[in-house]
Amino acid sequence: MARRQAGSLENDNGTLAIRGDWTLADYKSLRQTIEAWPEQHTSSDNVDLQDLGRVDTAGASLLVNLLGPDTLSALVKDESTLPREQSALLHTVAQSMVEKPAEEPEQLAPVARFLTETGKKVEAIWHLSYLLAGFVGQVIATLFAILARPGRWRMTPFVAAIHNTGLNALPIVALLTFLVGAVVAFLGATVLKDFGATIYTVNLVAFSFLREFGVLLAAILLAGRTASAFTAQIGAMKVNEELDAIRTLGLDPVELLVIPRVLAMMVSLPILTFVGMLAGLIGGGLVCAVALDISPSQFMAIVERDIALKHFLVGISKAPVFAFLIAAIGCLEGFKVGGSAQSVGVHTTSSVVQSIFMVILLDAVAALFFMEMGW
Repeated sequence: MARRQAGSLENDNGTLAIRGDWTLADYKSLRQTIEAWPEQHTSSDNVDLQDLGRVDTAGASLLVNLLGPDTLSALVKDESTLPREQSALLHTVAQSMVEKPAEEPEQLAPVARFLTETGKKVEAIWHLSYLLAGFVGQVIATLFAILARPGRWRMTPFVAAIHNTGLNALPIVALLTFLVGAVVAFLGATVLKDFGATIYTVNLVAFSFLREFGVLLAAILLAGRTASAFTAQIGAMKVNEELDAIRTLGLDPVELLVIPRVLAMMVSLPILTFVGMLAGLIGGGLVCAVALDISPSQFMAIVERDIALKHFLVGISKAPVFAFLIAAIGCLEGFKVGGSAQSVGVHTTSSVVQSIFMVILLDAVAALFFMEMGW
């Protein structure tokens, strides 16, 4: 075995002779030698590499600091005595250490910048819609796959999800809709008083809560309360690699985690919508009794006489659709969580925003549809 010779620098009649092995083992001493070397060599004509021994990336980086990346690259290209592997290593290290000028950001006109940002937002929305549509299809396919197999129904998670999403949310939904019902009655009484039609405050409260406010307020509350919880729960499981463990056991995370939550939401939201309708009517009826001298019996008589059953059916029919989308968005954002706690927070916020936006968008579309159909 050839004896290892430590790298060195020598001035041979004006020519810089680089000799020995330039490796990590001698890195400290070689760096001190380079720092103490008095001359700077920027030309490949006065550098001799014929006695250069073994070189690794650490030694090559020192040679780049000594000669400069351009000089070393030119020298390696002209030097035919170096082994091909050694020449390739020196050239690669030299090229990697070339200081590239920072690229100045392209200055766009305000209109072009606005159009660029708008295009990026539209592309992001399209990507979110594409993922949501695919996930909704996967949930529906899984639901139909297990529908005829009662042995695969997850009843315990289903009941627990109903308890968390429905029963625990009942007080806040009832309180909020009661207060909103009172506010709507106050506003109706104030506006209709100028026309001598305060009696129609009853119709205003009944129409608004049976068709819109009952389901909308309950859905928005669940979007903020339950969709965020779904995202955080599934996201934490993904961060802890529990989802990988579920797949390793041969189980389907959609069947195990998503289906019970979706079905529980589709049961809970119609119930909460019905409670919200009742609470809103009670709040409006209380204001009518106190401010307008409309007794509860008269209030109920007007509702029975003027408000058709179809208004209640229109409102309650939207609840399962809203529930399905809220649960699907919450679970999807949970699956999109990365490997950090910050990612959990980002996707939790995203699930709330998307759920509320979709609820309001679909409610507006449904309102236009029912109006055109005369329902």
